[in-house]
Amino acid sequence: MTEATVPFRAGHEGYAGFRIPAIVVTGAGTLLAFCEGRHDSAADHGHIDIVLRRSTDGGRTWGPLTVAADNGTGLAGNPAPVVLDTGRVLLVHVRAAACATEDAILRGQVKDADGRRVWVQHSDDDGLTWSAPREITAQVKRPGWRWYATTPGHALQLASGRVLVPANHTLPPTGTDTGAEAKYHSGHCLLSDDRGESWYLGYVDENTDGHLNVNETTAAELPDGRVYFNTRNESGSSPGSRADAHSADGGRTLVKPFRPQAGLVAPVCEACVLQLRDPDLLLYSGPADPEHRALMTIRASTDAGTTWRPAFTADGLPAAYSDLVRVDRRTVGLLYETGDFGAYETITFRRVPVTRLT
Repeated sequence: MTEATVPFRAGHEGYAGFRIPAIVVTGAGTLLAFCEGRHDSAADHGHIDIVLRRSTDGGRTWGPLTVAADNGTGLAGNPAPVVLDTGRVLLVHVRAAACATEDAILRGQVKDADGRRVWVQHSDDDGLTWSAPREITAQVKRPGWRWYATTPGHALQLASGRVLVPANHTLPPTGTDTGAEAKYHSGHCLLSDDRGESWYLGYVDENTDGHLNVNETTAAELPDGRVYFNTRNESGSSPGSRADAHSADGGRTLVKPFRPQAGLVAPVCEACVLQLRDPDLLLYSGPADPEHRALMTIRASTDAGTTWRPAFTADGLPAAYSDLVRVDRRTVGLLYETGDFGAYETITFRRVPVTRLT
């Protein structure tokens, strides 16, 4: 059996629920597990903080819950943390007014000031304290874009030093459409070449033909230097619920637009990818039931995401969003939403031996 702990449990510590996990390991070996702490309900809007637990023993035990980012009684969410080569931890995230529901944003019924805006802050002491947040919306969100979300899951720093944050947005509608139609979902990434001081847009993938609708996206740098992107296909006529793409220039452009990845059987849900260097293995975590958010499974690829095989299944329980981290040479960590009777009862951390994945 693999070791499992529960850093976040719904209905505890003043929060009705916890969602949207993200995890990184610092240079000192400290695990930082982030998620959204939802005060009043499990809804995706309202009074939401980004909360954090730290572990200094590889996820076997966790320190007290702290708030890494808050927006008063509004929303601070979609944590996208990344540990830099300097040791600094960046936390890119979005903020919005508590009343800004996804449907209202999609339909253009929310003022820009109350809608989804992008912020960044940092920690120089392994997540113990955090800088004041700084808004970067003007650098990374085009006028007219409505919905906006970073990742979910961890961001990454490339070998070149560039910071890359996968993200998604929606376009304003045309004709008699409302903007809530799935075909307006699109993808992009945020880039920084000065370790988070300034930001700009990388690739932008927009296609409103209804064939493939890019949504929540995850990324990994491959050993050959290309960046692999894997995304949730919100709907459309393409096969399966996943799509992927590669970039040969550090996320500035895509070699080809996102295309269906029918080799990953999954429900419509967020997922995560992580590149191991020793051994050379690209990992994917997400529910493996074709229709329902259940059966959390890590899959592995040895050909840069072209084909995949099941490598580890946590159990047959409900499960939804997840993130992966290389804990140490022998261990991969899986942080994921799960529960006995519903996927959002806990956010659980599981230590998975690398030997179980090879």
